[in-house]
Order: sequence, then C-alpha cells, then structure tokens
Amino acid sequence: MNNPLTKTAWSPYAVGAAIGVLSWFAFATADHPLGITSAFENTAALAGQAVAPSLEETHPYYVDKAKEGESPKIGWEWMLVVGVFVGALLSSLSSGDRTNLKVPPLWRSRFGEGTAKRFVVAFLGGAVMMFGARLAQGCTSGHGISGTLQLAASSWLFVAAMFAAAVATAFLLYGKEGANNV
Repeated sequence: MNNPLTKTAWSPYAVGAAIGVLSWFAFATADHPLGITSAFENTAALAGQAVAPSLEETHPYYVDKAKEGESPKIGWEWMLVVGVFVGALLSSLSSGDRTNLKVPPLWRSRFGEGTAKRFVVAFLGGAVMMFGARLAQGCTSGHGISGTLQLAASSWLFVAAMFAAAVATAFLLYGKEGANNV
C-alpha cells in the first residue's frame, strides 16, 4: 500500500479540498475564518500591555478593540501557527524530504555562499510579509483561503496581487531562472 505521508508532494486538488473542509470546520466551530497573522498581532498587543499598561486606555489600537468588544488574547490561531510548523516538520521527516541545505543553489548562484546573509534576508523578508499582511488586514491564509472561500472581492484582488508580486520578485531577484521556479 502506498502511504500518502511518505510522499514528497500531494495532489493540489486533494490538499485544496482538505483546506476547504478545515475552513468549514473553523467557521462551524469558532465562527471565525482561518488566519495566522492575528496571532502575532495579539501577541504583540499583549506584550505592549505588559510593558506599558497605560497604553490600553489611550492608544487607538486598544481603544478601537475595546469598542468592538474585543481584546488581545492568545487564542486558537496560535494552535494553527504551531500546527503549520509541526505539520511541516513531520511531513519533511516522514517523506525524507528534509535537507541540511542552508543556501539553495539558485540563491548561491546569484548572491554567494554566505549563510548569514541568507538568514538575515529571509528574516527581513518575513518581517516585510508580516507588515504587509497586517496592512492588508489578512495574510495568505486569511485572504487567500478564507476570503476567497467567502467570495470576498478584496480577497480575490489580494490573491491576484500576491501572485503578481511573487512572480515579479522572483524575476527581479533571480532573472528568468527564478521566474521559472515560482
């Protein structure tokens, strides 16, 4: 028997259907769409409250949240963050697709061997993506999965812009070879 957990790639149709069912489950049980960046936003807000408790009464973020009947909390979204990390780790281990490669060949050919530079750029890229996700009031899972599932026009526009930006970024960083690998 062919064990699907040992495959290095799954059918995008099967995975898409499974994510759709997960989204239905999230709406049915939590009355909330899937999303990951809210967990980081809430964590940052809680850290802000811990460092400067007086901000809760004066800062527009906390005041607006209070008007909406919400407050920053560590919620189920963090379980989704943990699940993505643990799932990716288990998948890479069970499929044998895990590598110790720190600098991919395409990066090395364009920017050199330096692992420190690669890690710094990866971290900064993640920070820019997080900023953009909060600016757009949703990330790829919030807009790309939950928003498109609800047929939200803003989410469909976001997804189109996201793919266009990914192709343009790959082309700018790596030329034709990078655009072919997106």
